[in-house]
Amino acid sequence: MCDTGDQQTTAAVLVKEPAATIVETLKDVTSYEGEDAVFECRLSRETTQDAQWFLGDVPLQSNEMNEIRVQGTCHTLILRKVTLEDCGPISFKVGQHTSAA
Repeated sequence: MCDTGDQQTTAAVLVKEPAATIVETLKDVTSYEGEDAVFECRLSRETTQDAQWFLGDVPLQSNEMNEIRVQGTCHTLILRKVTLEDCGPISFKVGQHTSAA
């Protein structure tokens, strides 16, 4: 705000977060039934953008079967005690960027 006594003007500052990109893509994983399958994806920067893991077209949440971790720029998905029904494409999406294995 600028106030000269008889006149005032104001302005606002808007700061946008730069988009994160995927710098290390997902790699295919082979696991035996009953073992854990671990997938990692690294971003160009830490971000508050929504990041989502998918098994096929199904969005995954962190629960007793799936563990989702974020440590800095590293996003990790652990599928616990996989079964044959867990076979299929895994993908990770952040903003407009996607990686699949």
